[in-house]
Amino acid sequence: MDLMEVVNNLIKFKTETGSGVEINKCFNYCKNLFANTNAVVEISEKVLNAPVLSISNVKTDDYDVLVLGHLDVVPAPNSMFTPIVKDGKMYGRGTLDMKSFAAVAINSMIHVLLKKLPIKFGVILSSDEEKGSKGTKAFLETHPNIKAKIVLDNDVGGDIQEIITKCKNPVFIKIISKGLTAHGSTPWEGIDANENLMTSLANLRKYYPYFSQKTGEPENTWIDTMHIAIMKGGEVSNVISDYAEALLDFRLTENSTVENLEKNIKKCLVGGVSYEISSTSTPVVMDENNPYIQDYKKFAESILGKPIKFVQIGGATDAREFAVRGSTVIMHSGTGFGMHTLDEYVEIETVKQIADIQIRFLEKLAK
Repeated sequence: MDLMEVVNNLIKFKTETGSGVEINKCFNYCKNLFANTNAVVEISEKVLNAPVLSISNVKTDDYDVLVLGHLDVVPAPNSMFTPIVKDGKMYGRGTLDMKSFAAVAINSMIHVLLKKLPIKFGVILSSDEEKGSKGTKAFLETHPNIKAKIVLDNDVGGDIQEIITKCKNPVFIKIISKGLTAHGSTPWEGIDANENLMTSLANLRKYYPYFSQKTGEPENTWIDTMHIAIMKGGEVSNVISDYAEALLDFRLTENSTVENLEKNIKKCLVGGVSYEISSTSTPVVMDENNPYIQDYKKFAESILGKPIKFVQIGGATDAREFAVRGSTVIMHSGTGFGMHTLDEYVEIETVKQIADIQIRFLEKLAK
């Protein structure tokens, strides 16, 4: 298998989240790569336009190793679905997030099959990771006993010299403000839902400060944060709004709880304002001294010829679904820049290096 050719082909599919036709074309392309093998390949669609592709070398729910990933991407101009190679980098939507590393997983499966490695190995690729992974959750509900000793997660792109050991818990909260409509010239006759919403958000900022390029990075980034993702309120310029809402994106460390977050929210909301939990998850926290992680790190350093450090990130990962099932999760990816931007790229050499590391690691486990 030509790894970079597969990467190139995957980028060409315009698999924006929810684009059912393109996603199915992409999944069938992947499925056909295993047409002449003994691989067990299934496309499961429990959520409309959010199928999940599973590939394994043996039919089982008890794996030695699983690789998790996704093939959907965020929206982009059509030009970004024609990859461009320049100065050792491949530019295009999904190069870093994360079609290059979905190709790495496929490459690993081909290797396991050809070498007949005595290891129970699987690959799970979702198609709605960018919008909540409902397809993955439905897949896991239909496979309640699925588990793996080790989960390899390459969806943490940025720097091949970093292994992620901690991810925060993403919690999305909807704040709802209800007021009383009135003419804009007589605000004292109404109750401004927008005003009450802003007051409540200002109160929350006392617990979760605002950070940006202007404020600067906090000395310790492993803290709880709040991002105001969406705000809506008002329909007409001269009418007091009787309804407003905001969607808040909280990222909690393993030292915090959703229960404590709710306590803080209740303290901050003014009259007429309530909240709903839209979604919550769990942080992923791995022990740096875990023997599997240490073995992987040694292989990686021997291939790179450079030291690798352990770091923590605020982002979330689908691997959390397996972390709570007791899996050792190894989060490592290639180097690139511009995830979700018009300048997204991946360094080609690091894609090949991740592929080598993954194969070496699987061969060691098979022994």
